[in-house]
Amino acid sequence: MSVKEKNRFEFGKNWAAFLSTLNDKRIQTAEESLSQMLKLSALNGKSFIDIGSGSGLFSLSARKLGAKVFSFDYDRDSVRCTQELKDRYFAQDSQWLVEQGSILDTQYLSKFDKFDIVYSWGVLHHTGNMWQAIDNAASLVKDDGLFFIAIYNDQAHKSKRWHKVKKTFNQSSIGKLMVLSMFIPYFFGMALLNSILKRRNLFKEYKQNRGMSVYHDWVDWLGGFPFEVASVGAILDYLQPKGYTLIKVKTNLGLGCNEFVFKKNHNIL
Repeated sequence: MSVKEKNRFEFGKNWAAFLSTLNDKRIQTAEESLSQMLKLSALNGKSFIDIGSGSGLFSLSARKLGAKVFSFDYDRDSVRCTQELKDRYFAQDSQWLVEQGSILDTQYLSKFDKFDIVYSWGVLHHTGNMWQAIDNAASLVKDDGLFFIAIYNDQAHKSKRWHKVKKTFNQSSIGKLMVLSMFIPYFFGMALLNSILKRRNLFKEYKQNRGMSVYHDWVDWLGGFPFEVASVGAILDYLQPKGYTLIKVKTNLGLGCNEFVFKKNHNIL
């Protein structure tokens, strides 16, 4: 699926705004969520590649947990965000490298060795060729290594409607304004109502989940284009025959991503 550059969402500009909200608590929360999903308390001695590093928060988290980190992103503003975090917390550190690159560029990928942990959260479905992107990312995993991806949940007809919303967002400044003015108040109102009904602060819980900003994730959701989806079953059916064993899954029945951690079986032909 070919997507014109002008119709791509500018993820990096959204992440640059997010960095102004970043603090030690968010970083700690991100570290904890990464550690919990990987079922590893530390990443000392492990190599970690962050495909589509975005804000750089989870590259930072992996480095703080002890991993040797390589970060890359297609979006140059996202690369600058990741580099900014590296400069803030690990300036002049040779154990964390940041570059611009595409997961669909096989020539670019050919320079890499295999990694202990291949991580790509909410990225591969935005490439315009999700299944090829998943294949390319999986090819970077060492035998017995971990493959941690998050892919938008397939909501059938709802996903098709969201595709139209996202396309409208990216076609013009008027489309962007229309989508934001329509959906941000709706999302806020629903979250506030649910917080009242459930007697829980869902805004605070969201921040505590992965250390992210709910507002910037809403904008990412509304604008995120290209846009593809997959059910849990489709991901399992695709990767398990290729020699990947599911270690952990975190499902999302509505908006957002299903999260998967696979282990690559040893000596797969």
